Amino acid sequence: MDRSKLVAVITGVIALALGIAYLLIVQLLDFRGEMIPAPQDLSYQKFDSQLVYVMRT
Repeated sequence: MDRSKLVAVITGVIALALGIAYLLIVQLLDFRGEMIPAPQDLSYQKFDSQLVYVMRT
């Protein structure tokens, strides 16, 4: 087997290994369960309601 074919085969094996590793990582991350949203910052909601009150008056 000449050098260019050997490089092509090695590149293909690396590409397949990276693809399979990616799929495994995605499956592991998906297996963790439902994503829970981050808690909301209550100080922003308080400021937002005060801003609406000021704009109405």
